Order: sequence, then C-alpha cells, then structure tokens
Amino acid sequence: MITALIFAGGTGMRMNSKSRPKQFLELHGKAIIIHTLEFFEEHDEIDNIAVVCLESWMEHLKHIIKRNGFEKIKWYINGSKTGQGSIYNGLKTIYQYSENPSEDIVLIHDGVRPLITSELISTCINSVKKNGNAITVTPVKETIVTVEENTVISTTPREITKIAKAPQCFYLEDIMKIHNKALSDGIISSTDSASLMLKYNKTLYTVDGPAENIKITTPLDYYIFRAIYEARENSQILGY
Repeated sequence: MITALIFAGGTGMRMNSKSRPKQFLELHGKAIIIHTLEFFEEHDEIDNIAVVCLESWMEHLKHIIKRNGFEKIKWYINGSKTGQGSIYNGLKTIYQYSENPSEDIVLIHDGVRPLITSELISTCINSVKKNGNAITVTPVKETIVTVEENTVISTTPREITKIAKAPQCFYLEDIMKIHNKALSDGIISSTDSASLMLKYNKTLYTVDGPAENIKITTPLDYYIFRAIYEARENSQILGY
C-alpha cells in the first residue's frame, strides 16, 4: 500500500491572511490544498490519502474535497500544535490500518506545496523501493553563509548543498519507529521527518525535484505560485 500523508495544519500567520489559513486561499476557484491533492488523487500508484488539518477547519476541508470529487481520501486527522505533531498524528492513523508496515510506503507532503509533478511522485516511490527512503531536494543557487552575531563565520560550497523539500518518503515502519523514538526522547518540534531520521543516524537518499516546488508561506510565494501555475496552463493550451 502506498499512502500520501498531506499535512495542512498551519495557521498561515506569515501569509497575513485574516480570513483563512494559507492552505485554503484560492487560485482560479480552487483552494491551494486542492491543487496539491489533485496530483496524488490522479497518480496511479497512490492507493490512499490521509489529510491532517486544523480541527476548526476540518468541516470546510471535507466540504471542498467532496465538491471536487476525490475518491482516495481515506482519513481526515486533526492537526497538532507543531508540524512534527501533525505528521505523527497522521502516521499513527495510517499505521493503525496497515497490514504490512514494513512494506507500506508513505509520502509525507506539505498541503501548501502544490507545484509538484506526477514524475516527482513516481521517482520518490521508486527511490523508496530501491534505497529505503527518498528526500526531495533542489540545488542551491546562492552562497550559503553561517552567521554569528551579525558576522559571517563560514561559507558552504554550493556543489555540496541542497535545499530539502517534499515529498519526504519512507517505509511506514521505519518512519513510525523514528517518530516514536523522538517523542520518547522529548523531541517534539523537529522541522521535518528528514531531520528526525538524521538525528538517529539514518542514511537518507535524495531525489531531485523541480525548482518551482515551493512551499507557499508568504504573499510573495502565492504570487510566484500563480505565475507558474498560469504558465503551465498556457503551455498546455498554446503548446509552448
């Protein structure tokens, strides 16, 4: 079984949207979370989808998912105060219904990362089957510096630096063990699952993703999303 775990539990404070969380902002009549879910709903290798959402917005989420006719959404799960907690809530539910967690694959993805591709999903799944996991990355185009007290103390060569994005994909049993271990050790606010895996000395394998696979966090991100989305639409219509 291959499951997409989509977490959309954030409140979107950096988006400056007073009316709704960022995952529910719309482009061309569809919420960002719907744009994201479409890729997993339409992918032949994805069997089920679990969505983690703010409890206060759950009914709205169910309404717009029903309106869009999705059939693979199997679980709706309440989010937590942290991203790590929200992912853990989702993993617990998926694990509960898994008949073979050592072979089941889970793709963990941000609900506000709608500019993925079907090809990326396939590549991630193949990497898990071959290597045991898959961490989506993109190249770094700028110089990365380490700063202390407003002073640059070191730089990191760009050729050995990547930006970690999503999906981050694992065998269900492996990632569940790491999350359980982290909680028992008092770790509750890790930035992502890849960071947790590294903390416990797990080897991670990268998959190159498209540069436009951005996380929509600020108003600028939304405008970039709109521009890229419309460019993709125009290329299909006009054959560019």
